[in-house]
Amino acid sequence: MPRKIKSGLIQMSLAKTEGQGSIDEIKEAMVQKHLPFIEEAGKQGVQILCLQEIFNTPYFCPGQDHKWYQSAESVPGPIVERMQEYAKKYQMVMIVPIYEKEQAGVLYNTAAVIDADGSYLGKYRKTHIPHTSGFWEKYFFKPGNLGYPVFETRYAKVGVYICYDRHFPEGARALGLNGAEIVYNPSATVAGLSQYLWKLEQPAHAAANGYFMGCINRVGTEAPWNIGRFYGSSYFVDPRGQILKTASEDKDELLVAEFDLDMIDEVRSTWQFFRDRRPDAYGDLVAP
Repeated sequence: MPRKIKSGLIQMSLAKTEGQGSIDEIKEAMVQKHLPFIEEAGKQGVQILCLQEIFNTPYFCPGQDHKWYQSAESVPGPIVERMQEYAKKYQMVMIVPIYEKEQAGVLYNTAAVIDADGSYLGKYRKTHIPHTSGFWEKYFFKPGNLGYPVFETRYAKVGVYICYDRHFPEGARALGLNGAEIVYNPSATVAGLSQYLWKLEQPAHAAANGYFMGCINRVGTEAPWNIGRFYGSSYFVDPRGQILKTASEDKDELLVAEFDLDMIDEVRSTWQFFRDRRPDAYGDLVAP
């Protein structure tokens, strides 16, 4: 039987709060803003849903204010447990990206993976951490140390890459070799320098590795940082590198697409990239 999957991506602007709002108020406002979209995904029969990078806070990395350390929490922890309820309610796998606190001073940019019965399967920690004008992420996040796990969910084998990771083909290949059928990349990226890469790199990863990808970006601007306009344009891409469906540039939106996972076998039977790899010839790529 065909393995047809219905998947969803949620792109979201920053929620408004009364006055400046405390960190807890901002986090709760973001959750409340997402809940109708999560509910809608469940009602539409979405089987795998991915949220955007650190979905329940602003993208605070344009500054270097240590108060945002307070927004981190354990994974699993309170927000993951809340999302487990929705996963179980709708029999929907969920990828939930948040700011993780492993212990005091040990903080990661993380995505939790929840199975369709609400059980917590594990997490991916962002591997590549940028540190450049407007993206001071090394101030907030340690580099991930969990490798490139692939999670056996009820509906598909799922991998996660996060934002800046997408500029590095090595991890994208590792996810393919580890068995990923769908790779989700939750992001926070603004118009400007890298926008032309948004629909270039990830279709290339999908084609090079023969898997589907779901690519999520925020929308709108976020004060007080005003780093620029998050341009949305979340999309799904198939194993041939063809974009299946794209969201708007400026609207809060649930993007839903249906695709057949059997296409992976069809594509890989044509393009034998995994067979024809030469890892014995790649030593220089990992030399210090």
